[in-house]
Amino acid sequence: MAPPHETSAAGSESPVPVVTVDVAAASDLITSAGHRYVDVRTEEEMNKGHLHNSLNVPFMFVTPQGREKNPLFVEQFSSLVSKEEHVVVGCQSGKRSELACVDLLEAGFKNVKNMGGGYAAWLDNGFPINTPPHTMY
Repeated sequence: MAPPHETSAAGSESPVPVVTVDVAAASDLITSAGHRYVDVRTEEEMNKGHLHNSLNVPFMFVTPQGREKNPLFVEQFSSLVSKEEHVVVGCQSGKRSELACVDLLEAGFKNVKNMGGGYAAWLDNGFPINTPPHTMY
């Protein structure tokens, strides 16, 4: 059985079980347990604010036709993170990062966790972020 701060998506429609941790557990993993944080939001979303020391590999792109999956996501992720590293994956609300975790687990990444609630929950909990500098015109 998963610890109380973790849930498994094994019972959902996901083909592989994704471990989801709440933002408090994610914060502990990132700040104390040496996990890396990879944000799968778009570059535009990241530019509005992000977690300290986060890496960015967009899972989806916004196109004139709508959101489209990044066809190079796993390849780009692999260029930054090894398959053995412990990683917390997040997005705005936790859904894209869950889908990203499925792809990563299927690609052989062993230690990825989804941050439930995403960046929005991180903000709601008052955890520290980096925000872009304000430009004066």
